[in-house]
Amino acid sequence: MTMQEAYQLGEERLIHAGIEEARLDAWYLLEHVTGVGRAMYYAMPDRVLSEDQEQKYLYYIEERAGRVPLQHLTGVQEFMGLPFQVNEHVLIPRQDTETVVEEAVKVIRREGMTVPCFRILDMCTGSGCILLSVLHYGRQEAVSLEGIGADISKEALEVARANAEALHIDAEFKHSDLFGQIEGTYEMIISNPPYIRTDVIETLQEEVKAHDPWIALDGKEDGLYFYRQIVQEAGRYLVNGGTLIFEIGCDQGEAVFGLMQEAGYRNIMVKKDLAGLDRVVIGVYDR
Repeated sequence: MTMQEAYQLGEERLIHAGIEEARLDAWYLLEHVTGVGRAMYYAMPDRVLSEDQEQKYLYYIEERAGRVPLQHLTGVQEFMGLPFQVNEHVLIPRQDTETVVEEAVKVIRREGMTVPCFRILDMCTGSGCILLSVLHYGRQEAVSLEGIGADISKEALEVARANAEALHIDAEFKHSDLFGQIEGTYEMIISNPPYIRTDVIETLQEEVKAHDPWIALDGKEDGLYFYRQIVQEAGRYLVNGGTLIFEIGCDQGEAVFGLMQEAGYRNIMVKKDLAGLDRVVIGVYDR
């Protein structure tokens, strides 16, 4: 089978399976299996796949047709221009979440040079994509920048540690049920906690509800359970004037704003993502 034949077959199979980005996914899987980029493909479309490559490609196409996420097949997702390893134990990083990183780096740019060491806690760190991206882009903005990622999932922490090692970014990862094993104080706490209402999870795309870890999705009855817990406890771990940053669901801005306001945070703002949807709530805590 030539590369062109394989690509056409893969695209047709994914279209038939109702995959929204069938053409793109068929290409990414072909590139993943063969290591051939687009320029070389167009120069040599009649290049013949090895038997092993053909078998792998057809297997991946059938898995994708069965709604296994593309990133679980390739094992990687780009986020903030960095490649992150992903698997079934972590949420796949989304472009929407880049807004969280951008807001965190703005705070570091504004305040990072004013303290001997700017410490960051990333609660519910998952793959580590938020923390590691903030450390990568924020280190030029601070005298010294340290980061700890916490998660209840040991499997997720293994992924986060692997990403830190692969990206050559120094960070510490701690197994903790929210703040249970957390010590010390931080200039910033960031969190993208589970925020999907339990009764909504079954309505999500098959790729999400069947393959993303439930523990990273389920925000309990109203989706606000973890925001309440984190807002109530975070003040004990933030320095005076420290910043709390949340990713939120697009309909949760007002509710999370209210939770932070009731807990004594000031300068609270709701920030929108590139799609114009509420995505981040940020506030400052005074002891």
